[in-house]
Amino acid sequence: MKLARLGLLLDQSEAQRRWTYGLNVFANYTEEILAHAGIPFEIIRDIGEVENSSFDILIAGSVKDDAASTSVLWKYVEQGGVLISFAGLNALAAKLGCMWKERGTVGYAAFGAFYDKAEVIRFLQASPWKSSSAENEFLQEEAGELRRGEPGGAPIGAALQRFRIGEGLFDRWAVDIPATIVGFQQGNSPVLEDGVPALDGSAPINEGILKADDRSEMDWHHDRLYTETGNPYIAYPYADFWRELFIGRLLRTAVGQGLTLPFVGFWPDGIERVATISHDSDGNVEEYALATLAILDELQIQSTWCIIEPGYSTPIYDQIKAAGHELAFHYNALESDDRIWDQDDFDRQLLLLQQTAALDKVTSNKNHYTRFEGWGELFEWCEARGIESDQTRGPSKKGNVGFLFGTCHPYFPIAWSNDQNRLYDVLEIGFLTQDLDLSSHWSDSTIIVPFLEEISKVDGGVAHFLVHQTHIGMRETVRNSFRKIVAEARKRGYVFWRGKEINDWERARRSIKVTAVDDTNVSVEVGMPLPANAVIWAPMPESYAPLAGETIETRYGVICRKQLAAGAV
Repeated sequence: MKLARLGLLLDQSEAQRRWTYGLNVFANYTEEILAHAGIPFEIIRDIGEVENSSFDILIAGSVKDDAASTSVLWKYVEQGGVLISFAGLNALAAKLGCMWKERGTVGYAAFGAFYDKAEVIRFLQASPWKSSSAENEFLQEEAGELRRGEPGGAPIGAALQRFRIGEGLFDRWAVDIPATIVGFQQGNSPVLEDGVPALDGSAPINEGILKADDRSEMDWHHDRLYTETGNPYIAYPYADFWRELFIGRLLRTAVGQGLTLPFVGFWPDGIERVATISHDSDGNVEEYALATLAILDELQIQSTWCIIEPGYSTPIYDQIKAAGHELAFHYNALESDDRIWDQDDFDRQLLLLQQTAALDKVTSNKNHYTRFEGWGELFEWCEARGIESDQTRGPSKKGNVGFLFGTCHPYFPIAWSNDQNRLYDVLEIGFLTQDLDLSSHWSDSTIIVPFLEEISKVDGGVAHFLVHQTHIGMRETVRNSFRKIVAEARKRGYVFWRGKEINDWERARRSIKVTAVDDTNVSVEVGMPLPANAVIWAPMPESYAPLAGETIETRYGVICRKQLAAGAV
């Protein structure tokens, strides 16, 4: 099969026009969605380039929604191209026999057999169309039902429509998938004030401390479930569901055109699932550090230690390093500790850690108490000091543990419009929960299995649990819940990596570029050394008969042929 040439249109003039008015262009996040999926694509910055291009599939990300631009795209499709849009190109509605119904709707989408990992999926931005007649000559397919406001809300249109235009196809997602993913992962606005608490008292996030969870787009009623002991938790990684829906449809579309879009697997060959454990050294009691080292040795795992000022003594640091654990930063901006949200103080605290722990480089950070302000300031500070990964985005209360930010995937966040919606060079690895079986103010260990089972459904997720050294040292209940995390994860095939390993692997796998495909082989270029064998998956038609020795698996709902990247260079 031939390699599909995939283009992503991010028209720079349209983006500049929106930035002039302080508007975000979260269509730019489509680049991160594709890069994380390991799919080869090319970016177009000028819609004029479309007319002379030879793209098999074109994603209309940022593009002016007017007659001139849609005329260019219509011609592209008419001549045999495949066009994809996210809640855009409304200027084409009437021409395609449809009515544009509304803009910016929040609600839930039901897909039925089209996507079987969730009954309904929350969305944050949608702009549905409705066919003007039952005999629409262009409309070929509709999938999913959008419901306004809540899972049982009024239907407002299809989630996905496919139109035939001449020799080509136009797939229009009514949901703005990039903006919805960004909204879940980073919130729909900067953190400038307290968030809205849960009415049942389980998540009093309005305590006067600005934190990451002050901007979560989950619904306290519809997006939580309860364990058998009554522990509430945010149950669904909605952002990951939308990624899978989009990528799966994209791959099936390519195969339907007699083409293929090979992609890089999320983990090295032989690894299906990854878990990680981090600790925050609050209090820096060395007796508790030794207790943590002891249980890690017992469980035979290595972890990430986020160290808060003033830190430990040299002998403790030496033992942590000797055991192979990662020393990371725990930035403190808590006013009750006489610390402030400030880049200079961030730099000062980091330098102290590097000096006292004798570290040339610090890869990971997690903010104390999940303190967070604004939008991207933390990521800018990390970039400036060479910190490549952050773990701050997680829950601070019993009632919002789980998939609070809609994802269990590592991802690169996007900037606000004042920084032209660029991608930050900081990999975010959010966490699910803090210490379990600690007290009635925190969750018990009945949430472990639901988290691990849900992440097992989403290819490429990370099960990240935070366990403080203090509570490991003081409470047998916490030590036992830690043991249960590890045992239940291993039972389901998870391997334990440190935060740095996840960061290094994710950056390395993204340097692999698929360059060509022939009947038996995918050719790639590797931009940096890989820590282990990467896997390339080549989508194939349902009728594909594997050759002797080939491995075939279903990924994103598509039959794929497996190949090791090292064997393709």
